[in-house]
Amino acid sequence: MATLRDIRRRIRSVQSTQKITRAMKLVAAAKLRRAQERIMAARPYANKMAELLGNLVSGSDGASHPLLEQREGPRRQIVIVTADRGLAGAFNSNVLRRAVEFIRESNTTEVTLVVVGRKARDFFRRRPYTVKRDMLGFWDRLAYSHASELADYFMQQYRDGEVDEVHLLYNEFRSVALQRPVRQQLLPIPRGAAGEGEAEAPVEYIYEPGPDAILDDLLPRHVRMQVYRALMESLAGEYGARMTAMEAATKNAKDMIDILSVQYNKARQEKITKELLDIVGGAEALKQGAKG
Repeated sequence: MATLRDIRRRIRSVQSTQKITRAMKLVAAAKLRRAQERIMAARPYANKMAELLGNLVSGSDGASHPLLEQREGPRRQIVIVTADRGLAGAFNSNVLRRAVEFIRESNTTEVTLVVVGRKARDFFRRRPYTVKRDMLGFWDRLAYSHASELADYFMQQYRDGEVDEVHLLYNEFRSVALQRPVRQQLLPIPRGAAGEGEAEAPVEYIYEPGPDAILDDLLPRHVRMQVYRALMESLAGEYGARMTAMEAATKNAKDMIDILSVQYNKARQEKITKELLDIVGGAEALKQGAKG
């Protein structure tokens, strides 16, 4: 049975952990507010960009671009976005599990990976997959330049014919308590994609200087924007998941402290009762000795 000293030590240990989890929850909540504002502001632009691009491509009368080229080859590249840190519940494991499932569903050995975040790097480094590139340590200062660097890397690979498809896997931020793993095909850019809105009648555009020049500017910008949106979605989702996990951990710590406090009081009462019984027993023994 645990002694009073052992129980006191466990209570102090859990109290220290509770302070850490409470502080981490507050930090995540403060960062989540800013990240949520950024993603809410970026979504309309990203959706409208996809809608406009879909209309341009569908109405471009056969205009061609390297990023629209459909290929039959099996070479597939998957960009997997996770966090650098843990303590965020199932945030990282969900997207990693979805990535492994998608790799197995590909039915080809010619799959290469681009991993974003330390958790994805560590996960796939211990497994027989080809990691072409990793990006780490930028989440606290996430900027459009990070998305542009990443998008330019695999767009160049696609232009050079090294890969035939590029897919993006990340956690989409739905709410503080809900993040959903999402897979999005980035390259080749699907023709006729009209964003997330309802289907509308085709829009006829007048091109100046011309469809090829406009697509040459808009298509890379579209890919960079989709990557940037995915990074912001993942960042907001990470903070939401960590806040939820730390809130649950703080509550569990409180429950454990309550249980340990009851155990401590019970053990202390038993010890006092035993000491009283020893005193009473000793007094009785002295009385019996005096009578004898």
